[in-house]
Amino acid sequence: MTGVEPSGTSSATAAGNSGAYGWAASNPKEPLCRHERTVFYRPQVDLQRVGTAYSSMSEQYIGLVGDGSQEHEADIDLVRRHLAGLAGPVLDLGCGPGQWTSYLHSLGADVVGVDMVPEFIAHARATHAGLDIRQGSMTELDFPDHFVAGILSWYSTIHLTPSALDGVLTEFRRLLPPSGVLVVGFFDSDDTVAEFDHKVVAAYRWPADVFSARLASAGFAEVERLRRQVPERPGRRYAAIAARAT
Repeated sequence: MTGVEPSGTSSATAAGNSGAYGWAASNPKEPLCRHERTVFYRPQVDLQRVGTAYSSMSEQYIGLVGDGSQEHEADIDLVRRHLAGLAGPVLDLGCGPGQWTSYLHSLGADVVGVDMVPEFIAHARATHAGLDIRQGSMTELDFPDHFVAGILSWYSTIHLTPSALDGVLTEFRRLLPPSGVLVVGFFDSDDTVAEFDHKVVAAYRWPADVFSARLASAGFAEVERLRRQVPERPGRRYAAIAARAT
């Protein structure tokens, strides 16, 4: 899930080196979440409810963002600058219909898309032949520490409560080695963290400074920030931060 509202406008080569990270590229359909795994973190949010909500609107959502044409040029450039050419695998967590996974793959990234919505997984696999798209939750990833070189979390944390965000960011940090890269997109706010009525299910706006401070507490250092608005939606603000694991 990438969090773009169905009725609105969207937010914004390592393959040969993947062996150093132990990447199991030979099993693209292997589940990422196993019942016998060690649970590193379980967020205080009803993820089943979130997944069900996206499933119920999956056709409309895929029609809006599935081909990637709604993505803003500034967002595309930010993702390319920080996640292309990494010496290891990249995870697209909350990949939705797979538009960002496909884009990263086109840049030569050894990328895996992960989402918990079955309709998104089916669409991504059918539309983007050859991509590694897996069903699973970004909060229950059965990977060892420092397993990937980069993570894209494009509006996939927006439905987490403020009390749940820190644990998820800490899990992202666990997956990355020192200097590993995280790019995260979210809804921006001028002053306070605030819940709002997202068209799919309730979501949260974050002041960019506050979100950056949460990243720092989880072990990341911000390296670039993007904030923007679009004329079509003057009341909606978008932000993204690229950060490196410290």
